[in-house]
Amino acid sequence: MADATVVQVPRAAAALRQALAEASPDERPGLERAAALVDSTAAATETQLRARWVRSRLAVVGFTGEITSVAAVKALRQAEPKLSLVAAVHLQKEAVAHPE
Repeated sequence: MADATVVQVPRAAAALRQALAEASPDERPGLERAAALVDSTAAATETQLRARWVRSRLAVVGFTGEITSVAAVKALRQAEPKLSLVAAVHLQKEAVAHPE
């Protein structure tokens, strides 16, 4: 599955660049943002992507506190109820190690 995803990123990036080349002035800002997101995701490591995921899940539950806190682990488990305490702490540590 991971290999298929890796193959798809260059295709998506190429498709976005083609669309950007043909875009009207109104379409350009959105396509430029999409291309930048694809490029940054393609360049990110799995750990960095997990750190981004943790931050996005915390944002979903409205957590605005310190990511190093116990409250952050609690909020992450609130956002993802099936996440074990051990997994939540591991993900929290990855997010702390990879600030955005």
